[in-house]
Amino acid sequence: MAQLFTRDTQAIFWNNNTTAIQRMLDYDYTIKRDKPSVAAIVAPTSSGKFEKFFYGPDEIMVPTFKTTAEAKAAQPQADVLLNFASFRTAYDVTMEALEIGGFSTIMITAEGIPERLARKMNATARANGVVVIGPATVGGIAPGAFKIANVGGTITNIVNSKLHRAGSCGLVTRSGGLFNELSNIISINADGIAEGVAIGGDRFVGSVFIDNLLRMESNPQVKYMLLLGEVGGIEEYKVIDAIKEGKITKPVIAWCIGTIAKYYDSGVQFGHAGASANAERETAEAKNRAMSEAGIYVPESFNDLPNKIKEVYESLHLAPIQEPEMNVVPTVRRSKQFICTISDDRGDEATYAGFPISSVALPSTGKGIGDVISLLWFKKQYPKWATDFIETVLKTVADHGPAVSGAHNAKVTARAGKSVVESLVTGLLTIGPRFGGAIDGAAQYFKYADDNGLSPKEFLGYMKNEGIPIPGIGHRIKSLKNPDLRVKGLMEYAAEYFPSTPLLDYARTVEALTTSKKENLILNVDGTIGILMVDMWRALGYAEEEIDEFISSGTLNAFFIVGRSIGFIGHILDEKRLEMPMYRHPMDDILYDVQMAQEI
Repeated sequence: MAQLFTRDTQAIFWNNNTTAIQRMLDYDYTIKRDKPSVAAIVAPTSSGKFEKFFYGPDEIMVPTFKTTAEAKAAQPQADVLLNFASFRTAYDVTMEALEIGGFSTIMITAEGIPERLARKMNATARANGVVVIGPATVGGIAPGAFKIANVGGTITNIVNSKLHRAGSCGLVTRSGGLFNELSNIISINADGIAEGVAIGGDRFVGSVFIDNLLRMESNPQVKYMLLLGEVGGIEEYKVIDAIKEGKITKPVIAWCIGTIAKYYDSGVQFGHAGASANAERETAEAKNRAMSEAGIYVPESFNDLPNKIKEVYESLHLAPIQEPEMNVVPTVRRSKQFICTISDDRGDEATYAGFPISSVALPSTGKGIGDVISLLWFKKQYPKWATDFIETVLKTVADHGPAVSGAHNAKVTARAGKSVVESLVTGLLTIGPRFGGAIDGAAQYFKYADDNGLSPKEFLGYMKNEGIPIPGIGHRIKSLKNPDLRVKGLMEYAAEYFPSTPLLDYARTVEALTTSKKENLILNVDGTIGILMVDMWRALGYAEEEIDEFISSGTLNAFFIVGRSIGFIGHILDEKRLEMPMYRHPMDDILYDVQMAQEI
């Protein structure tokens, strides 16, 4: 792997660290990335589906998921996992990601993962070809392409440190704080860094110095490398061996901090878990001496490091880097109050789910109201058999005469002199669990029975125990001998055009049992529509969870609302046309039972 990250790299962010995510997105905007670097957030306790973040002056929505598996399935192109879980769960999160697969890099910010678990985790990652940055790290950066979370600090500091575009130095450190400091030092004394990684301060980290330096050796953007080690461990000796063996040929500048340790009478640990010398060979002084003897550019002290960087950089005679154009992140930004993901009216022509209205509305397009519904309700382009079915449903439920409660209400209100919209609303307000709601209920309960493998007899027993009449079963007039032609037409259409109708087939077996008890306990039009809608969505490839959400959110009843509105408006206009007077219900149709009020 010549480059750890590119301008197309996207990450899944585990734990909703809004500050770190916003810094990543501000960086993306500054360097003019084509797409945000954060593709999804895993937030196990979140109740929402997305989080809003600023992207320059505007806002974007980043989807949230309960699990890594769900996030990866939804965003398969995201091959970096930024693990911001606590040290208690960071190991489990990483191991789960390795099992899921599809990640090339995993960054672990937690400090203090038990060493036994850290070693197992790192070994598993190596076996799977996954680069692990950390534990106990701030991450890494490929300037001008991708940066992890808080690396580099604020946008102002990033630009001042020339981290907004690629330089020539490959930087590898243990320390996150010193990573930022060195980035600034390199920008002052050279042309910035091409790639940088803070490998982490724990004793056992995933990718070590040699892993990153060997990768940078093959990265053409990297012209020389800077290694900042520290007291403790022997990882620097692997770099020395690689140089002696000719595996690393680019100039390497290096320094191990902790030379002051020799002035202490006893061993001392410097901050990081790995920063403790357990033998003379692990001291900073010994490692600095060995690196210098191997031909590595080692300064006299840390204070002399800037001069050494400048010396090596100038010796390479590199061409100056042209500064790219950047976006400027606004200092004042206002969050939007509304979100719309179905239509856009900002251009020359408004769009439905990305399609100009003229491309679906005009007769010449061959599109119908079913196509418009599929775009505005589901943000999908449904095939013709599905859009034709939607239109068939709307036509089927458009009206059922003036006696039903909704039409009655609309007519009474129109006769009171109210407008079309006022009269329509009074009719629509009657739609619910007793009028139209059987579509939702039929889909819900028949799907539940089918999903759980209930036999027709078990299903009837279940509904009886629930104390609920089976939605979608039964008709006041129609029966086996007097079938509902609407139901017959819907079933014939489904048989001819649907790829399959498993739920309808199941419902027919239930109908056979109910009609054996009473002839009018047939599958009615509401039940047929609800059941076939489920079959339609299944045939279109929706997950069962998505279909359940459609049902619970009232999507099915929405078809009834749209269709029946056509009929309601017809009755309202009929009343207006006939100039019917104010309606008063006849007294002889009312049972009066008025008792004298009790005195208290």
